[in-house]
Amino acid sequence: MSEQSSALSGERPSIATSTSAIPFSAWLALGSACLGWMFDSMDLNLFTLILFPTVSSLIGSSNAASVAAIGGTVVAIKLFAWGVGGILFGVVADRIGRSRTMLITILIYAVFTGLSGLSHNWIELAVLQAIAGVGIGGEWAAGAALVAETWPEQSRSKAQQVMQMMFAFGVFCAAGANLLVGPYGWRWVFLAGAAPALLTLLMRKWVPEPQRWQQVRASQKGTRQDSAKETFLAIFRPPFLRHTVVGVVISLAMMIGSWGGLVLLPTWVYTILGPGASSVVKLKDTSQIFFIMNIGAVAGYVLLIWLVDWIGRRPSYFVFCLGSYLASVVMFTQARSYEQMLYFVFFLGFFANGGFGTFAIYLPELFPTRFRATGQGFCWNVARMVTGIGPFVTGMLVSTFGSVPHASLGISWVFVLGLIAIWFGPETRGKPLSD
Repeated sequence: MSEQSSALSGERPSIATSTSAIPFSAWLALGSACLGWMFDSMDLNLFTLILFPTVSSLIGSSNAASVAAIGGTVVAIKLFAWGVGGILFGVVADRIGRSRTMLITILIYAVFTGLSGLSHNWIELAVLQAIAGVGIGGEWAAGAALVAETWPEQSRSKAQQVMQMMFAFGVFCAAGANLLVGPYGWRWVFLAGAAPALLTLLMRKWVPEPQRWQQVRASQKGTRQDSAKETFLAIFRPPFLRHTVVGVVISLAMMIGSWGGLVLLPTWVYTILGPGASSVVKLKDTSQIFFIMNIGAVAGYVLLIWLVDWIGRRPSYFVFCLGSYLASVVMFTQARSYEQMLYFVFFLGFFANGGFGTFAIYLPELFPTRFRATGQGFCWNVARMVTGIGPFVTGMLVSTFGSVPHASLGISWVFVLGLIAIWFGPETRGKPLSD
């Protein structure tokens, strides 16, 4: 059924209406997806913030290279699990619904983030963080599809950008939790990460499944496409195979390029401050770095709200990917003190974190409703799985070269892949979602 005939028949009023008549269900969907993604980000970033004291405590050493190597391994495992969970729950979201899937994934990452605070060694920590990563990865695909399918076409991209912006606010929450609870120990920071995520479960009861998805699922009952296998294989068939490949590569470029450096920022801060700085000072300064970085990220998201509809999806990604590469080169070659880091990290956050806003808009537009969550979840999370190599290799480079900036700089070249790959995908600006 075409978008035009659907609008005329009145079957999808929430898709055809103007921005002045946005249904209440769309606001509920956006609110729940925003909270889910914000707490998702918070639980993801808590370990990054407390990586040094956590790993140092569990391995009984404060050697920067050793902590970076073990910490990078834990992050790599978590990112790989994030990818597995995202792919799995992308298919699940297309089968059982977006809201139901979000509820399941939030419960997973909330519980296992809290349990991470009970770890006795780094292997236990890696296992618990991996299971939390499964839930973290699954939440995004369901939430992004939910927002895309419930908001009117005229304002859909803005709603998706607002949802993606909440990732930066999740980092603010993580930094705030670290400041408030961190002085009592890293275990309490993990335990605090479980509480706010559980609050979103109260909202899921009142968030309906998108009408668009319900109609598509009803039309598939009894057909050959009505199976999890066919839902998954559809993204590898023409014309969507090309969309899938482009989606994976552009996601890969942005994720590896940014995570390879950003995951080691706390270790870099601890190294620059030196052994003479107290643990309280290191905790405060690390949180301050992340606050400033995410102020930059919010500014980047705000710009994208306007930019993606003005110049298009592909040029917007290109601008932010190029900016990410240049910001990485400048920061990792020019910053030599904590004060210089405070200045450069704003621009790194603006491009490298803010640029992730392009995915919330572009990836859902590459696939039809019947396998949208599967397609966008696969692109996003295959990239996450490969990204797990980023912090792991970076940790090895730190051990080899003894320098976080040089290790981070060495991996930022992958941004170039994104600068090329984006032009092989379709431009989706101004085109309605397909079923």
